Amino acid sequence: MDWQTLLADIDRMFGWIPSWFVGLTLVLGAILIALSIYRLSVWLFNRAFGTRLPLVSVFIARTAGPTQLALSLAAVALVLPLAPLDDAFRTPLTRLFVVAFIALIGWISIRIVDMSAARYLQNFRDVTENFVARKHVTQVRVFKRVTDIIIVIITVSTALMTFDSVRQYGVSLFASAGAAGIIVGLAARPLLSNLIAGMQIAITQPIRIEDAVIIENEWGWVEDIAATYVVIRLWDWRRMVVPLSYFIEKPFQNWTRDTASLIGVIAFHVDYRADVPRIRRWLEEAVKESKLWDGEVVNLQVIDADARTIELRALVSARNAPQSWDLRCEMREKLIAFIRDEMPEALPRERAILIPSGGGDDDADFVRRPAPPEKMRASARN
Repeated sequence: MDWQTLLADIDRMFGWIPSWFVGLTLVLGAILIALSIYRLSVWLFNRAFGTRLPLVSVFIARTAGPTQLALSLAAVALVLPLAPLDDAFRTPLTRLFVVAFIALIGWISIRIVDMSAARYLQNFRDVTENFVARKHVTQVRVFKRVTDIIIVIITVSTALMTFDSVRQYGVSLFASAGAAGIIVGLAARPLLSNLIAGMQIAITQPIRIEDAVIIENEWGWVEDIAATYVVIRLWDWRRMVVPLSYFIEKPFQNWTRDTASLIGVIAFHVDYRADVPRIRRWLEEAVKESKLWDGEVVNLQVIDADARTIELRALVSARNAPQSWDLRCEMREKLIAFIRDEMPEALPRERAILIPSGGGDDDADFVRRPAPPEKMRASARN
């Protein structure tokens, strides 16, 4: 029995029913059958393999919606030829269901990629101090987003190719290779360059998630690496969005490329009468009492001297950039208090040499201190 005979028999049996009602009944029946088959299949799978394949069970649960919709669309596409509808309605409706089915396939593919990436990244939760975790998180996130974009492009292209007019236009466009193709290529150049830069960053990794960087004179951490841009979380909670190509084409500072430990610098001026060895010993003892010090570097050196003061530089190391900043502030504050209370002679001061005039000679050389502000104001009033 062919399709024509079957349709004739259906028409004789249900000829008194409106055609639109018959078509609607077929569509709804196909959807119900598809949903019933899906639920029965899921129940049988969970009953047989649910405990042995937990990952597959999670995947089935998370993709239940798009999968059921895809099966429903497939069932509707199968029964449409049987529905008593005019070709004017059947053809566009069939094409609509085909496009929707292609879109759902792309959606399911993206969900598969996202779930696989999330499953893989469950082994790398702590990315603050773990360099291996930061490496894998950066690679997986970049590759996932690039893959999502490729899936979207393929899905849209496949859906458009179902239309004859669009397919013929695309063939003629590529065949002509005219100015339109050049314009589209130039317009897509920033997007393509950022996508390629993303692949380079994922492979070479000049930056990783939670790296401390200085870019455009701003200090912050790499918060997110998207398909075409990078989000930098600045120290004051602002967000800087930078194209991926920036990190390939321009120089920047990465404070945590190989290790998170940093050496902090504290520079200050003291008088020539300062006891530098005593300050050095006090600094070593003070740093050892701090919880921010990582136990690696502590040093104090005289790095410069001018006519008035000498300049000291203290070096202290910490586990990461925030702790290095806090340790520098703590040691600077304690050094100021120590010199003020225990070594006041080391405070910077101004020196002046007074040369009294001899024999009333007005041309005698002398150095005079500035007059107090009260006397200067009194002279101005007079």
